[in-house]
Amino acid sequence: MATYKKKYKPKANKEQDEIVDDVVYDGDSTTAEVFHNLDEGAHKTEEWISKNQNIILGVIGVVVVAVLAYIGYTKFIQEPKEYEAADDMAQAQIYFENALNATGKDQDSLYNLALTGNGGKFGLIDVIDNYSGTDAANIANYYAGIAYLNTGKYKEAISHLENFSSDDEVLAPLAKGAIGDAFLQLNQPEEALGYYEKAATMRTNDFTTPKFLLKAAITAIVLKDGEKAKTHLTRINEEFSEAEEASQTAVYMGQAESIE
Repeated sequence: MATYKKKYKPKANKEQDEIVDDVVYDGDSTTAEVFHNLDEGAHKTEEWISKNQNIILGVIGVVVVAVLAYIGYTKFIQEPKEYEAADDMAQAQIYFENALNATGKDQDSLYNLALTGNGGKFGLIDVIDNYSGTDAANIANYYAGIAYLNTGKYKEAISHLENFSSDDEVLAPLAKGAIGDAFLQLNQPEEALGYYEKAATMRTNDFTTPKFLLKAAITAIVLKDGEKAKTHLTRINEEFSEAEEASQTAVYMGQAESIE
């Protein structure tokens, strides 16, 4: 156990005395051992830092350079590239939006113009090829996938839709469900069912969830899987009774129940 002795040290000003506490440690003191170990640990740390300071400074330098490079890349390369990509996609996007509201041959023509461009303006494929890694190229994959789906080029549609990624509440499941549509058109209902189920479960909202639950149920009926179809139809009735799809569940429920 440590003991303390008080010494009084005279100062130049004799009117005041300052108490100076000296700590006297016994040889077997636990406190003394702790201080000794701490002192040894600090000394070893200092030695290690001194011995490896070049490595430490090198690591710090690499981190600093990486951070500065990222900031520089984002500000002076990526951001201008994003603006340029969006500008080059503007006309293709107009063609695509007009195609959504058109019918028949006009619709096909507009989708093709959106895909390939016109009058020296970039099409969606040009944007994808020339601006890889940008947000514009990513959304161009979605547009291209939908354009190919609506013009009967289902394999191309699947390829582009699979290259599209999004956290959006609506676009993400719409892209996944559109892949299901393409597989269904290719007469691959098993694959279509899997994508419809993914589209229905990856986000929960009143628009895409009942939409793809119904498509999954219908596809399950085609595959003679009545139990799975009933599961999807029941969820629509229980969770989305106000959705338009709920008005169609009774007919398909009857078909699902008739499957042996």
